[in-house]
Amino acid sequence: MGMETLGVLKLKGLYKRSAKFYNCLMSIIKSKIRTIQDWPKPGIMFRDITSLLIDPEGLALTIGTFVARYQNAGITKVAGIEARGFITGAAVAFQLNVGFVPVRKKGKLPGETISEEYALEYGTDMVEIHKDAITPNDNVLIMDDLIATGGTLGAAIKLVRKLGGKVHEAAMIIDLPDLGGSKKITSEFGVNVYSICEFEGH
Repeated sequence: MGMETLGVLKLKGLYKRSAKFYNCLMSIIKSKIRTIQDWPKPGIMFRDITSLLIDPEGLALTIGTFVARYQNAGITKVAGIEARGFITGAAVAFQLNVGFVPVRKKGKLPGETISEEYALEYGTDMVEIHKDAITPNDNVLIMDDLIATGGTLGAAIKLVRKLGGKVHEAAMIIDLPDLGGSKKITSEFGVNVYSICEFEGH
């Protein structure tokens, strides 16, 4: 498939025309994601996308799949969640010819911000966006590399909506369905979570 993959997906829309072709692409992407056991602590199976990103075909397939899905969706902004959401989010925003909005941890943005707290396993954390990053007319795609429990994504949805934006969908490379994050986001916020592949466990 090589480096022309993005153009093939974007111009011909093959992922829509053939379920078999689409499933083949998803299998290729999933096969390029490595699993590191017991990191960052014992019992965790860490799904590492750096092995996907370093592979030219894997990266092109990943970005091409997202672009093909959203190129006719009327997206006006892509919001990427710190930090790996910046990688896919900025690339997709470039291909869609729209702006990119970083969703950052507290204290990382220099301008006037709004913030939203979310729960961790022990305690809480907070994410922020600039107040002028989203307008009431924006149709926003939120991106990250992975969804687990959905806490960070839920906070990002709240931030976009606080500024009057509409969340079109959330897009991930990986879903960990055993942790229930996607179902939680859909039930609590009415936002669909699209993922390219799934892994069991956590």
